[in-house]
Amino acid sequence: MAVIGANGHGRWHRRAIAPLHAAGRVRLVALVDVRPIEEEPHAPVPAGAGVFTDHAAMLAEAKPDVVVVCTPPHTHLPIALDVLAAGADLLLEKPPVLSTAEHRTLTAALADTGRSCQVGFQALGSAALAELTAAVTDGRLGTVTGIATVAAWRRPDGYYARAPWAGRRTLNGRPVLDGALANPFAHAVMQCLAVAEAVAGAPVRPAVIELERYRVRPIEVDDTAALRVVPRSGPPIVAAVTLAGEDFVAGEVIVTGTAGRAVLEYPTDRLALPGDDAPREVPGRRGLLENLLDHRADGTPLIAPLARTAPFTAVLETVRAAPEPTLLGGDLVTAVGDGPDRVLSVRGVHGALRRAAESGALLSELAVPWAVPPVRVELMEEKGGRGSGPR
Repeated sequence: MAVIGANGHGRWHRRAIAPLHAAGRVRLVALVDVRPIEEEPHAPVPAGAGVFTDHAAMLAEAKPDVVVVCTPPHTHLPIALDVLAAGADLLLEKPPVLSTAEHRTLTAALADTGRSCQVGFQALGSAALAELTAAVTDGRLGTVTGIATVAAWRRPDGYYARAPWAGRRTLNGRPVLDGALANPFAHAVMQCLAVAEAVAGAPVRPAVIELERYRVRPIEVDDTAALRVVPRSGPPIVAAVTLAGEDFVAGEVIVTGTAGRAVLEYPTDRLALPGDDAPREVPGRRGLLENLLDHRADGTPLIAPLARTAPFTAVLETVRAAPEPTLLGGDLVTAVGDGPDRVLSVRGVHGALRRAAESGALLSELAVPWAVPPVRVELMEEKGGRGSGPR
């Protein structure tokens, strides 16, 4: 195994690899990063493992069988193509790519090379999500009429100084899309798409995507957003999220049906199904790396294959084409703290997002005073029903 992008979030992957290396199931042969490798007490660099600053040199010298790619999203595609061409299977951090065209290119490379790609939506391995989708398919909620997520986090000014691509729409002429929907709340959106997949019995095929984007700083991307995906079959999906919250909402996936309602707090795996008196923790997550190794060994289905993430990429395509987010300010925005620790919050945003998630409406449809009309994209069905693209 090798890890490309071994610092930052890559340290999390190193911690996941360490017990597998110790048990002899894998051998970590190389780490790649443009900066000196950071120490990780729970995953020290194994003796004999190579350290590189260039992924191409590593692939040629170390010849790994499996590669984790944990680099900035706008670098994913070229690095992934190099990994596949070198004959390795791939664990690719989310979002896998930033456009439908890139998704098709990577799909074609997988077919041409015969390699496998697992995408780093680790929340898809949640036992709580599996129990929720089983309840949906078993009819415990009746006919599902709506799927939504609501989340309110707070990010300080320093968050947008964490990397050259932070808060950017593009960097050096390439899309970055480091916004709330594309990055911190990607798991929330993907969880909703997984529930919709359970309802339909197949991956979601969006017909219409509607999007409202807002920001409280002079960044290029959204920190607050309302999204609605209308599938060709099945209920609509709404995401109402912010990084400028007044109160903290960890992240809920709300599924409404004719026979009841379910709520999954996806970061904590707490689940409430119809008939439950209170949310309960459903422990257990299947690791994406171990699942990829099982897939290599005996064909075990991947939890997060690239094909399953196509609807999420369609959402990113809409984000990429949307106008600059609306800047909120004045008395609407409050500030606490100074310097890199300063936090900005939108007055009343929690209630507005909650109403959107509960009603399936966008903020502009709820007469929120600062809301603007959404961008609306109709997607055409591709030949054979294999996917969709913007019309």
